[in-house]
Amino acid sequence: MTTLLVATTGGHLAQLVELSRRLPGVAADRLWVTFDTAQSRSLLGGEAVRFIPFIHERDVLGVARGTAICRRLLDELAVEAVISTGSAIALAFLPYAALRGIPAHYIESSARVGAPSLTGRLLGRVPGIRLYRQYPHAATGRWAYGGSVFDTFYGLPGEVETVGVRRLVVTLGSVEQSFRRLLDHLVPLIPEDAEVLWQTGHTPTAGLPIEPRPFLPAAELAGAMAAADVVVAHAGCGSALTALDAGRLPILVPRDAGRGELVDGHQIELARWLQGQGLALHRTPESLTDRDLRHAAACRVARSTIPPPFALTTVAAGRAA
Repeated sequence: MTTLLVATTGGHLAQLVELSRRLPGVAADRLWVTFDTAQSRSLLGGEAVRFIPFIHERDVLGVARGTAICRRLLDELAVEAVISTGSAIALAFLPYAALRGIPAHYIESSARVGAPSLTGRLLGRVPGIRLYRQYPHAATGRWAYGGSVFDTFYGLPGEVETVGVRRLVVTLGSVEQSFRRLLDHLVPLIPEDAEVLWQTGHTPTAGLPIEPRPFLPAAELAGAMAAADVVVAHAGCGSALTALDAGRLPILVPRDAGRGELVDGHQIELARWLQGQGLALHRTPESLTDRDLRHAAACRVARSTIPPPFALTTVAAGRAA
């Protein structure tokens, strides 16, 4: 029997990789379904993977094409469960799996501290799909609390004034919208002799005195964060999770939906929540200071060695004939 692990690249995939180590009852024979990017090839090296065409948010035709791929996979394999952290790719796989009587599990992104995503709201209308939130306060109705990708981390404060900033990682993730506002405000704050890795995604960098790396493998980015003094990131879940896993207290700068930098305000909610847990500094581009850089450099993050299992309801719940 095979478990399908389905996720969009970026933060959704990073979360599912993290949670896959904590999911009870998942078949040893598992197949990942995602998109072909530097991140997915790096994160899933050695795993069985089926790459499919990209499905954008609010991409009705893409979801339809993905559903056809799902049907072929379910005809080809003996699938005992389908698990997804979103986003739109979940719409292509989970409803059809549930229709076939296969346990279908949707874990809402930890980026959604408040209301569920559009994907979550749509899947909440589909009978038979098992729904999970990563925050206890959000577990209402059909939504169960399963645990969180962040619940194994804790902060270790340090002495701010004694720390210098020599190496930085700046990451804007893979979001299609530009976040030039952060770069414009951040560049003047960085010491001239500092070594900086600029992961800029789709943000244009013309006119800035930087060497951009639009995209790079997940292992390379994680290694750079582990070697850095400071990580400054857009407040994407994947960027935050990678920084924390590298032992860094990230400075999270949310994109602003009102400026066209994202589709909604979920990054603000996540940055605020992580700061409240002592796991990040939440700043706007305009409020960033050089002291914030020193503060982040002085702090570290650790994690528990035995993470709790994610409270998934029984995966091997049987398959309809």
